[in-house]
Amino acid sequence: MQTLQELIVRMERNNKILQRLSQKINSYTCEPNDHSCFEKLYNLKRSFSAFVDHQNRIMTLIRQKKEATTGLNEDIQIHLERFKQLEEDVEAYLLELNRHA
Repeated sequence: MQTLQELIVRMERNNKILQRLSQKINSYTCEPNDHSCFEKLYNLKRSFSAFVDHQNRIMTLIRQKKEATTGLNEDIQIHLERFKQLEEDVEAYLLELNRHA
């Protein structure tokens, strides 16, 4: 099992990756070209927003309760799983764009 500090470091690293992915899908080279891609992009943006909100909530809880963060391990693990899913969704969107290009 990972320590809380290791999980926090992973969250911060994932946040940087997420920022780069967000910039990529918002660039002109990744503009949607059909209805399906528009829907996927819309859903991705909503997922990005929900992910960031959840991460901010976790980080706030960590800062407020430094001594009592043991219950956060499960929340952080769920958050890291969300990151993996979001990363897969971005890859699927980019593959869909390439298929239509």
